[in-house]
Amino acid sequence: MFISTLLSPLLFMLYSLSMAIDKKFMDESKKYLMNTYDRFPIVLRKGRGMKVWSSDGKEYLDFVGGIAVNCLGHCHPRVVIALQKQAQRLLHVSNLFHIESQITLAKMLVEHSFADKAFFCNSGTEAIEGAIKLARKHAKDHSPHDKYEIITAHGSFHGRTLAALSATGQEKIQKGFEPLVPGFRHVPFNNIEAIREAVSKKTCAILLEPIQGEGGVRMPSDDYFRQVRELCDENEILLILDEIQTGIGRTGKLFAYEHFDIKPDIIALAKGLGGGVAIGAVLAKDSVASSFQHGTHGSTFGGNPLACAAATVTLETLLEDGFILDSCYRIGKYFKDRLEKLKKDFPSIIIEVRGLGLLLGVELTITGAPIVEACTKRGILINCTSGNVLRFIPPLIIVEKEIDHLIDILEDIFERHSH
Repeated sequence: MFISTLLSPLLFMLYSLSMAIDKKFMDESKKYLMNTYDRFPIVLRKGRGMKVWSSDGKEYLDFVGGIAVNCLGHCHPRVVIALQKQAQRLLHVSNLFHIESQITLAKMLVEHSFADKAFFCNSGTEAIEGAIKLARKHAKDHSPHDKYEIITAHGSFHGRTLAALSATGQEKIQKGFEPLVPGFRHVPFNNIEAIREAVSKKTCAILLEPIQGEGGVRMPSDDYFRQVRELCDENEILLILDEIQTGIGRTGKLFAYEHFDIKPDIIALAKGLGGGVAIGAVLAKDSVASSFQHGTHGSTFGGNPLACAAATVTLETLLEDGFILDSCYRIGKYFKDRLEKLKKDFPSIIIEVRGLGLLLGVELTITGAPIVEACTKRGILINCTSGNVLRFIPPLIIVEKEIDHLIDILEDIFERHSH
């Protein structure tokens, strides 16, 4: 009794101190950082596996995963050890020299994909920029016509730099940055006839996401990408896939294009590739990659030893016996089935459940922000995109009991909203 009486004021004092420190951090964040993010009022300090902890000690299950970045969970031991070892040896030397870990990573990516060559950069939007430049350069090298246009889809999201922004098929993302980079034509997603009508002598490539993640987890029909591939072959057009969110095991296969029984000419990668460390990549066939020669493209930090060491061990972990990939596909199906059951229980709130592997979306009849906020208060971090689509992109190491816990909380939240 005496100890508990003594501890209560002490715990309250520690909690108050923690809240004061957090407020100081958040005030300084507003003062010194540009206001480009609508951040949650949480200061996250530590992460392990599926869990993160805020500075006040509160534990959260993370179904956002750094926006599909932490594919092996937070601070995976193998990634941490690889970073520590590499940091003790070599941090940066630039691409004026051969880099051992970069070569190892390129070999692994080539041996497990359609590609023959890799180029490394630092982010998804840089990977898209590289893919756009490569497609245009290839057209200049091989076409007698002035081919430079790239067809992309409405609802797509390809990044925040100016060319990637121009490729993105969302006016709200582009607004205020006009004039946009010319040479992009936008058509409805999952509509092969719209692409056929958009193709002209100026078309050098078609750029698509296998699944539109930021656009609301929108899925293609079963034969859509096969038809796109055939259209590209008929018209000598390159097929570029933006696998920044869908790649590196997210859908239950290393790359999402494997689900559609096709091979692209170029893919852009990032997010999960580094297991939490910033790295991007452009993969391409030899016949296309050869258009990049000395001086045509580059990146000072791209493929640096530290990032490549993290990415190499991330890939090694994913590919060992295919365990995580198989688990991702199986657990993704379990997750989707649980969400479908939720849809049956709350038809007035849930319109549709869609996605593949551990990239899942739940379209709501209501705005998603209050649901996200309610989950956060209950110790669950989720994401909302397109205003009313709950997006679940957790680490690939998630287990069924963690999914069950989320479903129980969503069920309770929806029950309250339905009254």
